[in-house]
Amino acid sequence: MDIGSITSAYSDIYANASNQTASKLENQLKTDYTQANDDELMDACKQFEAYFLEQMFKEMVKTIPESESSSGSTSSLVDYYKDMMVQNIASESTEQNSLGLAQMLYEQMKRNYGL
Repeated sequence: MDIGSITSAYSDIYANASNQTASKLENQLKTDYTQANDDELMDACKQFEAYFLEQMFKEMVKTIPESESSSGSTSSLVDYYKDMMVQNIASESTEQNSLGLAQMLYEQMKRNYGL
């Protein structure tokens, strides 16, 4: 098994994981929250905040210059793990030190859905 095939496999796994995350969030946003309880509503708001932070962190990472010494086969593996790290940091940031975006969304959704 060569490095190219391993890299290709991880690239496919990375693309699928990214698509699944976006699909999960999209499906949750399409959910009718008129019958939702407070915990479900807050969970959806926290997931949105985590996704927002993840996208912001990914854009920040793009501003860091990359070294020229990394080869194409290892760079996709590094990108995979870098994205996983960013996703975990965004999720943990939302749980521990929220920006307040989830709380504002929660309050707005409660008003809009009359909960």
